[in-house]
Amino acid sequence: QVQLVESGGGLVQAGGSLRLSCAASGRTFSSRVMGWFRQAPGKEREFVAAISWSGPSTYYADSVKGRFTISRDNAKNTVYLQMNSLKPEDTAVYYCAAQRPYRDYAISPEFDYWGQGTQVTVSS
Repeated sequence: QVQLVESGGGLVQAGGSLRLSCAASGRTFSSRVMGWFRQAPGKEREFVAAISWSGPSTYYADSVKGRFTISRDNAKNTVYLQMNSLKPEDTAVYYCAAQRPYRDYAISPEFDYWGQGTQVTVSS
């Protein structure tokens, strides 16, 4: 089991930046693929970004490529999502997610644990 707690959401104007953080419990953080998802009102949850436990390798949705950066600090058990050049369509609840240890994201992209989410609102 792992608990995930997101922070850093808020209200920002279009073109602005935010950095989301996700703190994970437990001693296996460094061996887990971590990801960010988002869900806008009336829409399904969608993938935003993921970072592997080895390498690490990063993966992004086309809609955020070049604007968002996912990173991790294993010493702090924390994964980050730096969001730049924000657009109103980025408005959503952002969720942190984790896989079970030692999974290969390229083979198994499913996530097993989820945080409660943090609201990001981008005004035009």
